[in-house]
Amino acid sequence: MKRWRRPPLQHPLAPAFARAVESLSTALSPSSTRHYSSTVRNFLVYLAADHPNVTRLEQLRRDPHALGWMSRLRAQIPPLATATCIARLIALRAVFNELAWTSKLPELAHLLRREDIPRSPQSLPRPLTAEQDQLLQQECLRRNDLGGNVFLLLRHTGMRISECADLSYDCLRSTGPDQWAIHVPLGKLKTERMVPVDSFARELVHRLRFFRSLDPLPADGRLLAWSGTKVGLLARLRDYLHMVCYSVGLPTDIVPHQMRHTYGTEMLRAGMSFATVMKLLGHTSPRMTMRYVDVTLTDLQREFQLARSKPRHLAPQPKTSPTPARKGLDGLIDSVLATQHAMEMFRRSIPNGPARSCLSRLANRLSKILAVIRQLHTT
Repeated sequence: MKRWRRPPLQHPLAPAFARAVESLSTALSPSSTRHYSSTVRNFLVYLAADHPNVTRLEQLRRDPHALGWMSRLRAQIPPLATATCIARLIALRAVFNELAWTSKLPELAHLLRREDIPRSPQSLPRPLTAEQDQLLQQECLRRNDLGGNVFLLLRHTGMRISECADLSYDCLRSTGPDQWAIHVPLGKLKTERMVPVDSFARELVHRLRFFRSLDPLPADGRLLAWSGTKVGLLARLRDYLHMVCYSVGLPTDIVPHQMRHTYGTEMLRAGMSFATVMKLLGHTSPRMTMRYVDVTLTDLQREFQLARSKPRHLAPQPKTSPTPARKGLDGLIDSVLATQHAMEMFRRSIPNGPARSCLSRLANRLSKILAVIRQLHTT
């Protein structure tokens, strides 16, 4: 079945814009070229509908042509995501700059300005809660099928789902005596890395190799079989996660990338250094990893507020011993220590005031009594 293609846009400016896109995307990926082309098409469709008299590059103006197109983007229903608007503005601005250079029309470079591009929304990672994480892992372990093992591998390595789809059959590499790592190929940011793994993650790779051996598709060097395209495989895995979440009563808007967020946040909480987490996740900029630090600082703030609201968490717990209670002066000392602890716990739980001051004075008296008892014990 042939793929449906849109007819070429019939506009006097289409050839000039097409040449600019071709010049810009010489060394870019096909997806980037399609993005430039679709943005140009969107702009020219707007021109044809609202300004049909514009047929030459010299006629283009910031107001009303460029500003009118931006207003159309913002007024679109359903509204475009901020990231989509940013991407289209950046693409069209690059095309205008290219046209200004090649057509010797410097005013085209000022049709869209840097300040026209809104700031990208600061989205923090969304790690799973402890309960969600436990439920998902338990269900994936119980199913022990292809999808379950894929998501367990994502959870214990911090890979992106697209990187997992590109893993080679021999991705598991020995890095030393009883030390192993998974080679993650070139991914979203055109970087590759080695992610250290434990025995559980090694077992997951062996399970996925077993499932690959059962697949009727011929061996192609990949750990996961593509029965079609990579996009189709990723769609099936996302559907699988949706089904698993529904079966255990979790929100069905959980996405595979939250496994990566959970892994990165877990590593920082465990005390791993910032630079190491940055390497593990394959980030090219420290700003990307700083978002995970923001999440852990949120956790720190929550724990701080909990400690302030329930001061008993700060009180030292009495030491318990399986031995029976001692007699004589030793037993008396133990009793006074236990009384001191109970009094201190109660004192910290009440607000500042006369009662708290009174308890502080009583605690000082108990300390003096304890000192005298210990002197008797020594004598």
